[in-house]
Amino acid sequence: MQNDPFSHGLWERTAPPAPATGPLRGEKRADVVVVGAGFTGLSAALHLARAGVSVIVVEAAEIGFGGSGRNVGLVNAGLWIMPDEVPSVLGSDYGERLLAALGDGPRVVFDLIREHGIDCEAEHRGTLHCAADAKGLREIEERARQWQARGAPVRLLDKEETAARIGTSAYLGALLDERAGTIQPLAYVRGLARAAIEAGAEIFTASPVVEAKRSLNGWRVDTKQGSVEADWIVVATNAYTTAPWPQVRAELVHLPYFNFATAPLPKEILERVLPGREGVWDTREILSSLRRDRQGRLVFGSVGALRGTGAAVHGAWAKRSLRKLFPFLSDVAFESAWYGKIGMTADAIPRFHRLERNVIGFSGYNGRGIAPGTVFGRYLARLITGEIGEKDLPLPLTDPREQSFRPLREAYYEAGAQLAHLVGARF
Repeated sequence: MQNDPFSHGLWERTAPPAPATGPLRGEKRADVVVVGAGFTGLSAALHLARAGVSVIVVEAAEIGFGGSGRNVGLVNAGLWIMPDEVPSVLGSDYGERLLAALGDGPRVVFDLIREHGIDCEAEHRGTLHCAADAKGLREIEERARQWQARGAPVRLLDKEETAARIGTSAYLGALLDERAGTIQPLAYVRGLARAAIEAGAEIFTASPVVEAKRSLNGWRVDTKQGSVEADWIVVATNAYTTAPWPQVRAELVHLPYFNFATAPLPKEILERVLPGREGVWDTREILSSLRRDRQGRLVFGSVGALRGTGAAVHGAWAKRSLRKLFPFLSDVAFESAWYGKIGMTADAIPRFHRLERNVIGFSGYNGRGIAPGTVFGRYLARLITGEIGEKDLPLPLTDPREQSFRPLREAYYEAGAQLAHLVGARF
């Protein structure tokens, strides 16, 4: 996208075309204007349009331009933090409600895919959270215990079954979450856009918002070439937020994440590497993720940005790491590479904000945007239609709060990932 081969990589090469859209021109009126054409914004638009609400989506670049079109495509349940930590931060009511909503999140995603016939390589086959060492094994054992106490279909795999499912003996065990799976994320977000349009929503791309101000009829959202009058604004820009809501960007620390994709692998290799096509990530502090696409490519990723010296450093590390995981992959070559940025909150829990009267949004997905974005978009639609109130949401209303030393921390994460990967997987 935008003539940048490192923006969406394999996903742009293999996703079905996006529905035809163009810039917003002239003056329009709608009940709701959604800013951002990612998982949250398009889920909100789809559910609003299905409820008979007139909705216009304005997107600064293209559908799925932000994190929705760049991520690895793991449709996970829950959050990064342990389940029991969530009620301790949010309180029992909100905490258990959030866990229930996000525990059910993958089902919501896969149901929408089936209902709307979205062609996005959906594989509802579970994910594997792999223990890289003894500390990681204790972590997944405790995570399994906490989810099982809530009735979730998760179970621990020993070293032998983990090796059989992945094709490597590098891990001490794994937590299999049967709720989860994988998708082609850019194809999914484009499919959400198509479904929203078919339901009656309008989508305009190449239309960055330059100003949002009160009007006699509610709100007026101005882009470079047009404007929308609406009663409500949904701010669904997350880590890619710019003006006129800088406070959303200020509360998120950007964590870069890259992916490399091999060429399609031979059948005899695919019989050994992820034969069940689960998605994989590990317990390392600088984690790695692994999955297959439908054509038999391996998609391998980790923390870091593919710019400057990062492209060479992370690319060399990825080749070394894959060879270490799978010694029978003697000559690893990559045909695609891309990266994006994750919006991290201070406590790894997303946020719900009412930025002004009738200006609302969720943000801060901490690397888990597919299911939460889809679910939260539906919640925003239900809130606007009056089906639920703010106290029925899975997150409490909070005000954005800027994180301290944010630019320094972002530079540290990018440089630190390069340093770690410069020496990593050499032995």
